[in-house]
Amino acid sequence: MVPPAVARLSRAWFPSGGIAASASEDAHSKLVRAGFLRQSNAGMFHMLPLGRRVQDKVESLIASHMEQSLAASRVSLSSISAESLWEKSGRLDKVASELFRFSDRRDIAYLLAPTHEEEITSLVARSVRSYKELPLRLYQITRKYRDEFRPRHGLLRGREFVMKDLYTFDNTVELALETYHKVRSVYSQFFSDMKLPVLAAKASSGDMGGDLSHEYHLPTPLGEDHVISCNNCDYVVNEEIADAAVSSEVAADSSFETWRGITKDRTKLVNVWYPRWIQLPGGGELREMTYRDINMSAVKSVVPDLDTAVEDALPFWSAAIAPQTRTATEVINVIDSRLPSSLADGLSGPSPTISSWPATLSPPSMPLPVSSCRGVRSGSGSVSLNILRVRTGDRCPQCSSGSLKVERAMELGHAFFLGTRYSEPLGAMTTMPPAGQPSPMQMGCFGIGISRVMGAAAEYLADRTGLNWPLAIAPYSCVVIPGKDASDSDATQVYHQINGLSGSARRFLDPVLDDRQKPLPWKLTDADLIGFPVIVVLGREWERAKRVEVQCRRLGVKQIVDVTDLAVIIEKLHMTL
Repeated sequence: MVPPAVARLSRAWFPSGGIAASASEDAHSKLVRAGFLRQSNAGMFHMLPLGRRVQDKVESLIASHMEQSLAASRVSLSSISAESLWEKSGRLDKVASELFRFSDRRDIAYLLAPTHEEEITSLVARSVRSYKELPLRLYQITRKYRDEFRPRHGLLRGREFVMKDLYTFDNTVELALETYHKVRSVYSQFFSDMKLPVLAAKASSGDMGGDLSHEYHLPTPLGEDHVISCNNCDYVVNEEIADAAVSSEVAADSSFETWRGITKDRTKLVNVWYPRWIQLPGGGELREMTYRDINMSAVKSVVPDLDTAVEDALPFWSAAIAPQTRTATEVINVIDSRLPSSLADGLSGPSPTISSWPATLSPPSMPLPVSSCRGVRSGSGSVSLNILRVRTGDRCPQCSSGSLKVERAMELGHAFFLGTRYSEPLGAMTTMPPAGQPSPMQMGCFGIGISRVMGAAAEYLADRTGLNWPLAIAPYSCVVIPGKDASDSDATQVYHQINGLSGSARRFLDPVLDDRQKPLPWKLTDADLIGFPVIVVLGREWERAKRVEVQCRRLGVKQIVDVTDLAVIIEKLHMTL
């Protein structure tokens, strides 16, 4: 039998090296320096051959889970969507600021799709009629577009990105929820394959719609979310929907501070009143609060269009109340419900005793309406408004005996139970027995950011030496590097020995031979920068005793082994990585 062709680095193009490392180099800079990608425009990147291999592996891994575990069929939807469809779903105005929009020569309005709920629902509405055609599971892996105001952190926050979407259609709520939980299990297995400590957190559905949602987060200092978890129970939530920090009480003096924000249209001043001092249970530690302790998600539950990117609102508000503009329309006081009710009373009424106005500004010549809020509506009543963030060490609101941990995290995936949010307005109906009346399909949508998985994995595992890929998505699982005393045939022999592994060890096996005409020290440095999980070196011991050096930086392995034992060593490493 003729052995398979040897994968050789000399046959692939990737411009590694040649870029000096900075003193505080992040993982994105390492991706550029190692030749995985290059920036084309702000928040947009060309994927080079090494980067494309990682992307292909992430796509292949998630596709296998979609098809084998969920029997989902793969589709490829157009990247261009009609604005009229988004108007029909009622979502266009809510997300308009983040859309790339254009018109064709007939002046018909289109957009580059940031997501495909409208398109997939419209497609299914035109194609499926009978309840017997459900359940339906459709997924795609495609480019998406979002006009990010501030693209940053490379692949973690881009304007063009690759994403996997799964859309599910069921006949009943019960079946749709069963599907929802099954997909969540598949997602957990996908992230487990990469051995990344991803947290599945209950989350807000936001503009997507529906009333059940979970996010999949990887802890990282670059994360834009805060995930809260309990050390004693299964309480894991996004900060946006975290229950009040029941373990924190306002200190006895009831003093307060004010942070001032402004709405995105610059017409409303938002005064956030919060306790200055919080005391832990049992007369414990006193903590002084600052505006950085404010949970902006709680404030946005009262003022949805708050511009959280603005820390100093007063210059904008000065312009809004100036006589020549007079664009200001309202002042909104958002008050932590733990502050005394007298504060709210003092801010309202015809003659307020507490001023809503910053000391540095005079009220406008035309009086503005002033409103105050100490709670948010929930069902038939209202719930307390806790303005401050949950803190590490607070008591768990679910089990009471557990302690909470708060950590920054990057969202890699999201699961939504949509119900009839899209099927009803877009006419995705089936005829159900016995009455034969049309009934809207019950939908779910489930996304994983392929680009984000790449960027987050690189960021989470990189060290000062270089990248350090998870075995499942590494560009190559193992690199064979011959020294000056090893011939190409020697290196090829070692390559085939590794590539001959069988059984479960083959699952992510993908070796490559570094036959580039470069010195051995250069190759070793480059291998560490690229982040191969395993490195096999034919060095000084090869000519003398047919022994090779096996390196695995992630596991701290560096040992000389007989070539006859190499397969066993590689298999053990692969089972651990």
